[in-house]
Amino acid sequence: MTLTFEDVKTAYDAIKDATIRTPTVKASRISLHLGIDLYLKLENLQHTNAFKARGALNKLLTLSEEQRKKGVIACSAGNHAQGLAYHATRLGIPSTIVMPEGTPFNKIQRTEDFGAKVVLHGTSFDESVQFTMDMAKDNNFTFIHPFDDETVVAGQGTIALEMLEQVPDLDAIVVPIGGGGLIAGMALAAKSINPDIEVIGAQAEKFDAMKAKFEKSETHFGGSTLAEGIAVREPSDNNLAIINQYVDRIDSATEAEIEDAVFDLLSSEKLVVEGAPGAGLAVIKNNLKKFKGKKVGLVICGGNIDSRLLSTLILRGLVRDGRITRLTFEIDDTPGQLADISRIIGESGANVVEVIHQRMMQSVSLKQAELEVVVEARDKQHVKHLVKTLRAQGFKVRTDNEV
Repeated sequence: MTLTFEDVKTAYDAIKDATIRTPTVKASRISLHLGIDLYLKLENLQHTNAFKARGALNKLLTLSEEQRKKGVIACSAGNHAQGLAYHATRLGIPSTIVMPEGTPFNKIQRTEDFGAKVVLHGTSFDESVQFTMDMAKDNNFTFIHPFDDETVVAGQGTIALEMLEQVPDLDAIVVPIGGGGLIAGMALAAKSINPDIEVIGAQAEKFDAMKAKFEKSETHFGGSTLAEGIAVREPSDNNLAIINQYVDRIDSATEAEIEDAVFDLLSSEKLVVEGAPGAGLAVIKNNLKKFKGKKVGLVICGGNIDSRLLSTLILRGLVRDGRITRLTFEIDDTPGQLADISRIIGESGANVVEVIHQRMMQSVSLKQAELEVVVEARDKQHVKHLVKTLRAQGFKVRTDNEV
């Protein structure tokens, strides 16, 4: 790949009128909590809620009239699909998107809403890619790769131009990595503007292919990940060449760390993000000593998280913070017990969310019952105080972390 800084600047001029110049804002609450100056580039506010729209548009603008008439094709079940569909339709270019069978309906619907024809094929991304290439050849479509294309990469690099115009004195930029297109374009641009700036990649530990190539170590693949947008098994060697030249290091994060980070961004900064930027924040949290006293930029590369997944993540986050907890009681099966427990919980300032009263499916004695009460509290300390009060009143109670 012969990508240059001039290519990125040319891309910026080409796409600036049809893309959103997303803000770079200080993450005030998270910065206070972590003890660093953290700035967020909000690409979740971009068209189709992800950065992919930049590279897709830059590529579309380079097509000949004949290529535009015949149409374009891509293989993607995520942000590249929607970004390409949106801009292709806007430019009057027919687009076809191949997605694996089993792709969630909401992703199919969003892509079709943007004007693309969706074709379902294969049970995996790899199967879908080969089918896509065959369709492109048979129909004379122009295939647009999500990350292994220098024109696409140049479009993604425009994010760094904007970030360093908005916050010129950033000391470091953290960029999520899947196939490497985003960090390759951004690293080249950022280092061209400021050779001293640090560029750090962030990957999910379960899909650390680029980290392994960068460090010449073994990969670690293991099941599904919340950061599905960067779950790439075969990243681009062309992008790797740029990464080797301009990226300082690549770190990874566990699923639990990514989940916590996504919840932090939602609860502290009121930002709906997907797993990839969660990996970026998790990497920052894991390396606070390295970032101490520095201005750090993080690319919030996308916000297309499934709403059902998000609702579960929120509940799990509330449980981890102690704001929702389950109390399990062994009580005498006599009238008034539940009323007394409810009164004590209410007087403590907590709120009863759910009650399950068991008489049959349990191990307690016949004249006793097991009572599960889900309560909403302020935090873990509030829960500890509530449990202490209940025990002082003679109730036998335990919390989940005491089981």
